[in-house]
Amino acid sequence: MNTRTNPPNVMIVGGGIAGLFLGTLLERANIPYTIFERATTVKTLGAILALNVNILPVFEQLGLFDELKKISFSIPGMHLYNEDMTKIRYKEGKAFVDKVGYQTFVFSRPEFYNLLLAQVPSHKILFGKKVLSIEHPAEGGVIIHCSDNSSYLGDIIVGADGAYSGVRQSLYKYLRQQNLLPISDTLGFKIGYMTMVGTTDPLDNEKIPDLKDNYTHFRFVFGKGKPYTSSAADDMAFRTSEWGPEGNDDLIKEVYNFPTSYGPLGQIVDATPRNRISKVFLEEKLFETWYHGRTVLIGDAAHKMSPSRGQGAVNALQDAVILANCLYEIADCATPQNITAAFQDYKEQRHPYVEFQFKSSKMQGKIMFGQKWSDRLLRQLIMGYMPTSFLNRDGLKAAGYRPQCTFLPLAPQRGTCTILPQKSSRRYAAEQTKESERLHGDIAIQK
Repeated sequence: MNTRTNPPNVMIVGGGIAGLFLGTLLERANIPYTIFERATTVKTLGAILALNVNILPVFEQLGLFDELKKISFSIPGMHLYNEDMTKIRYKEGKAFVDKVGYQTFVFSRPEFYNLLLAQVPSHKILFGKKVLSIEHPAEGGVIIHCSDNSSYLGDIIVGADGAYSGVRQSLYKYLRQQNLLPISDTLGFKIGYMTMVGTTDPLDNEKIPDLKDNYTHFRFVFGKGKPYTSSAADDMAFRTSEWGPEGNDDLIKEVYNFPTSYGPLGQIVDATPRNRISKVFLEEKLFETWYHGRTVLIGDAAHKMSPSRGQGAVNALQDAVILANCLYEIADCATPQNITAAFQDYKEQRHPYVEFQFKSSKMQGKIMFGQKWSDRLLRQLIMGYMPTSFLNRDGLKAAGYRPQCTFLPLAPQRGTCTILPQKSSRRYAAEQTKESERLHGDIAIQK
């Protein structure tokens, strides 16, 4: 079929943060969608997330900025320590905030998840839907087949199902059979580190006075010579990618006596319910193939970053914004050709910035986590002696990229740094012109 007047029916596989945010945007753009989440219930796993100037303007557009602020804490600066708790420096952030116009918000992942979940009508998210295969019928569209023997037909499938995306696995299998998959996309993840995350129960603020403050105390302790390893991920990692709370005891024993500015890490672990503790691989890989046919990838399914710069969630949300913009542009004429053009536009807009953040996160990870003598020397030089203006240089450059929804009124410009121009929406401009003409016509009739 080459003609179509109805908006495309979008099937979002993955009910995590990226999938929910895309659903929120499509809801505002009046594009039909359904979210398919393989978990049977909402998961409360996860620790903290941070959002910054690169995405916060969109929350202003959506009218969610104040709600986000209610569950958030700001970060006035960062304390850096050696393992013996001698202080390296305090990196103050006010000058940076003044230039970019936004503070960085920090909040618990479960609270942010619930905020996004509230934006999606309950009938548009289906739990317990593990996608096993994808089919492209000759008559058009795309069908997903789930583990509960249910099937669903749509026009577009979005893989928002994480680093070990089943949608990507299915897409790449097909492309490999057609000899269309780049060699780089057949290689596994690079696994640099493993981390343990969790959220405690409420703590006694008399024992930890910092809890009385209305902002975040960000303290980073650099270990020396701690055990580490590196390996490549294969299909086994795909089967064990969501470790959850099972099997954490050995790792807890290893980190129990790690020093913090509040005492041994163990007392924080003891205040955390075991079902809220999970361990995950800190992998990284930037895939080249983000789309084909009616399938497109966003977030970790397309690019898994080191968390060293806190850019993973931000970039996943930015993907959702740009993809929603591109789908909005072709929604009134969603032919296969236009769908492909929208996917191509999405990647062309996003890939250069994702690549910049990917490389920046990789270097930051080397500086923050590296245990070679050269890494430690580099860390001491940069963190101990470089002026704050130098440390903020890349951040100020990155702060200029703050894409917004082109189908909604834009948020006001904040800060003094240069903001990069964004591709505008011809469709939205035409609709606004048409609406303005209608209003002027109504006024003329009333006169």
